[in-house]
Amino acid sequence: MAVLGLLGAAGCGQWQKVGSEEAPAPTAGFTQMLSAKDFYARIGRLTAGDPLPFIGSVALVKGAADSVLAVVGLSLENRALSFQKEADAYTARYRVDLTFAPASGRSVVGGQDETVRVPTFEETQRADESILFQKYFKLLPGEWKLTAVVRDAGNGNTSRAEVPLTVTPFGPGSVSAPVLAYQVRGRERTAEPLQVVLNNRGAVAYGGDTLLAYIEAYDFPGPASVPFAVMSRFRDSVIYQDSLRFKGGLAVESQVLRLRPDSMALGEMQLQVGTGPERKSTSAVVSLSTAWLVTNLDEMIDMLRWLHGHDDALSRIKRAPPGDRAEAWGRFWRETDPNPSTPENELLNNYFSRVALATQRYRDEGVPGWRTERGEVFIRLGEPDEVYDAAAAAQGRVIRWSYIGLRLVLFFRDDSGFGRFRLTPDSRAEFERVAARLRA
Repeated sequence: MAVLGLLGAAGCGQWQKVGSEEAPAPTAGFTQMLSAKDFYARIGRLTAGDPLPFIGSVALVKGAADSVLAVVGLSLENRALSFQKEADAYTARYRVDLTFAPASGRSVVGGQDETVRVPTFEETQRADESILFQKYFKLLPGEWKLTAVVRDAGNGNTSRAEVPLTVTPFGPGSVSAPVLAYQVRGRERTAEPLQVVLNNRGAVAYGGDTLLAYIEAYDFPGPASVPFAVMSRFRDSVIYQDSLRFKGGLAVESQVLRLRPDSMALGEMQLQVGTGPERKSTSAVVSLSTAWLVTNLDEMIDMLRWLHGHDDALSRIKRAPPGDRAEAWGRFWRETDPNPSTPENELLNNYFSRVALATQRYRDEGVPGWRTERGEVFIRLGEPDEVYDAAAAAQGRVIRWSYIGLRLVLFFRDDSGFGRFRLTPDSRAEFERVAARLRA
């Protein structure tokens, strides 16, 4: 093992091992580029973090008589559940309990047990929106608080989320807020259930599939035109606008809008129907992937600087005219996907898992963790086998990382006293030598 640097034990103080337990795989601590939980909470979604993360949404449409039909959807990842091998499959069981609590009066509750079966262990580790749960409720107009509790039957892990909900009546000439969906079938009568598979995250991949929005109109007396617009929240500008036309004379009319993500700006957007106080809106986001909320293409390319073997493809994306960037990104996604039969890109998921963890762990003052030297090493080489931290001495605090299989020991030194760790010159040279060998 090559021990690098000019730091003798006498000058470094007492070494203390960090993380004596076996280090988890990078994907075990996956956090998205932006905090998905914070983002979705801000736009009004149900959000819960560890130990059982989920994201939920509520669609409201007109029900029978004076009621409102509420469709509650939750999205979970397979990897959040504990699977057990059963015969020729892997099985996980979970329970969802939903409670609508009014300001006064009786709550509306509903619970349901669910089972997930997948054929391979690899499927149990899926990090995308692999599980969709839905349940229907009949509510009266008013102020409600929705509480969702999800429990893993295998290990008892439980997460909880709450969101306030204002339920307004749908009178003649009214419309629903846009319902984001993967699949939907229009209704002719309010007594019919809404056949829909909700897009709970409201996320669509740049250069990927279309974003589907479903809108209902109720009891228009005659032909009517209702304004529809897609607004960029970041730029506060109109991305797309049109008018929805309804025949009138029907209890329920519906329209399905398909919006191309490559024709919209990256980032958060609002789908708006109507004008003035009657206007209703739903938030969505165009991201470079639905697995990570990254909405700046240049930043994404910058983060990919250490993805070996794809410099030319990344340069093509960066040089592409704005109108061609979505196609170029989609091509890059396909070219780097090691298993096109799955909805994930496992190579990029693993890479960005490291980026996210580096961002979380190794932040210097004013510098995101993935841009630091410890972040660079972590992204390129992965989790070190051993980490030792030495008490501060005359030459500053020192951290030692060991990669046993690579026969590599690296020293990071903080000469400033403010946590700005840099590779020692000898460590930098040896790190680059090993990295070059791995690229060969």
